[in-house]
Amino acid sequence: MIKVSLKDGSILEVEEKSTILDVAKKISEGLARVATCGEIDGEVKDLRYELEKDCSLVIHTFKEDDLEGKKAYWHTTSHIMAQAVKRLFPDSKLAIGPAIENGFYYDFDVEKPFTDEDKENIEQEMKKIIKENLQIERFSLPKNEALDLMKEEPYKQELINDLEDGEEISFYKQGDFVDLCAGPHLESTGKIKCVKILSSSGAYWRGNEKNKMLQRIYAISFPKASELEEYLQFLEEAKQRDHRKIGKDLEIFMTHKLVGAGLPMYLPNGATIRMILERYIQDKELALGYEHVYTPSLANVELYKVSGHWDHYKDDMFPAMKMDNEEMVLRPMNCPHHMLIYKSKMRSYRDLPIKIGELAHDFRYEASGSVCGLERVRQMCQNDAHLFVRPDQIKEEVGKILNLITEVYQKDFGFPASSFKYRLSLRDKNNKEKYIDNDEMWETAESQLREILKELNIDFYEAEGEAAFYGPKIDIQIRTALNHDVTIPTCQLDFALPERFELEYIAEDGKAHRPVVIHRAILGSSDRFISFLLEETKGNLPLWLSPEQVRILPITDNQVDYCNKLKEELLKEEIRVHIDDRNEKIGYKIREAQLHKVPYMLVIGQKEVDENKVSIRSRKDGDIGSMSLDEFENKLLEEIKNKAK
Repeated sequence: MIKVSLKDGSILEVEEKSTILDVAKKISEGLARVATCGEIDGEVKDLRYELEKDCSLVIHTFKEDDLEGKKAYWHTTSHIMAQAVKRLFPDSKLAIGPAIENGFYYDFDVEKPFTDEDKENIEQEMKKIIKENLQIERFSLPKNEALDLMKEEPYKQELINDLEDGEEISFYKQGDFVDLCAGPHLESTGKIKCVKILSSSGAYWRGNEKNKMLQRIYAISFPKASELEEYLQFLEEAKQRDHRKIGKDLEIFMTHKLVGAGLPMYLPNGATIRMILERYIQDKELALGYEHVYTPSLANVELYKVSGHWDHYKDDMFPAMKMDNEEMVLRPMNCPHHMLIYKSKMRSYRDLPIKIGELAHDFRYEASGSVCGLERVRQMCQNDAHLFVRPDQIKEEVGKILNLITEVYQKDFGFPASSFKYRLSLRDKNNKEKYIDNDEMWETAESQLREILKELNIDFYEAEGEAAFYGPKIDIQIRTALNHDVTIPTCQLDFALPERFELEYIAEDGKAHRPVVIHRAILGSSDRFISFLLEETKGNLPLWLSPEQVRILPITDNQVDYCNKLKEELLKEEIRVHIDDRNEKIGYKIREAQLHKVPYMLVIGQKEVDENKVSIRSRKDGDIGSMSLDEFENKLLEEIKNKAK
């Protein structure tokens, strides 16, 4: 008998050679029916895996928060898709088919891209394979036999040749279909209940644009039809929230191939939103004692060798440019420049904290396939700041930063506290070459941030491998309307750069000491924050942030002069207003204003002119009656002042 430690801490005794599925059945028949794979001492295995010694076991299922359980389910379905494609397109060559965050994909080398009809046929063939309830069997081969088995599959052969000699090479067989795979998989194709092909696209083999373009099919599967229906509704909602669609519809930004991938251009509406956001955060910072600077968007390579970016971040930077006797590079972030500003003169302990802020353009060498609208770009405007503090000031200043984040996101933008999670991002101790090499510094910085979070009574979780290369950080994870976890605001503790730049201040004892640097971002990059806002609000931005706050709609040409007077008065109050004086019916003008997400419309007919009033229509509440212009202005100014949602 062997002892199996379960997730709840209990111990179960089972016979040696029992499978994970046997253990699941011993716990409950219900669990056995929904189990998809197991995790033995941290390693994910098939349900048919035999237990040979005492171990810990987690049994995974297709639950909302069980990614490993879902991956086994989706990976099994990816093989069903590959089998369907091989049945319908026998000459196709198989590449890879992993499970991803939502569903799975498989890459195929085929003569021409898949049509909608092809995808429909593939989906129907997948359903046939599921009905056939083919048993799925795992087996292993030595390298020479594995290569022989895959002699008709060049991409599989390449993967096999990449494996170390002596490494286990496993395959999965279902009916007459065999695929190279490490697993895990379900026991039979009949375990899959419903599938849906979602889309297809081109994809370079191994993500390298020098390789052949393959055809990728994305799909998803679920144990219940109701779950699939719910997911398809979610996808439809996601389309409506896609900031690229909203950005185009509301004329916020555009891209052009002559400018380049990942380099969006802000149109007047987008420039207005960005300008308001940047003024907003700068005013917040000024009130908290920040001083703003401007620094160049490029620098000598030597600067980044001193900072460590050249060693640890070079792959994400644009290539260096040789100019006269210098090698210059576009900067990926602003901290090295700010270190030199601090170092430009002697500092006293009385001067600290010194808070240097900047809205700075940074550049990241993103692959063309990964750039996306405003969310992931090659040039970004960072809301960045660096606080140079004494060690005894760390707790207070980190606390102020976290308070600022709460004020911005929860008070001013109205995101619920329930959508926030605090993550303590630590280095990966098993992959130290990614980070600046100083164990004592890392242990000190990580323990200090941990203690600060505890002392501030903030619930948090820890994540190894998520730290910056120079230090640990507190990341605020925000759950979006599309159920994604995104990191926007961060607070990072850094003992490394002050050492590398030899920063000093004169302490009370008259001796030179090192300051500590706190890196922090509140809005992150303007670009990504705008994409986030557009998707959260569906483009229905609050009044204070809307590029067009009021649209005046004359019913006939007879009211245009009065409308122009209204516009002049509103502009005096710095209210952003336009007149739609086109020769169109008023219903059409109202619909257009609604589509453009304008918060308020003033419908002006002869009655409004005669009574010197305005008839108001709200984007949110519809018709709200008539009032004097002064009353309307006061209403708007109050909403803007309070940042009404």
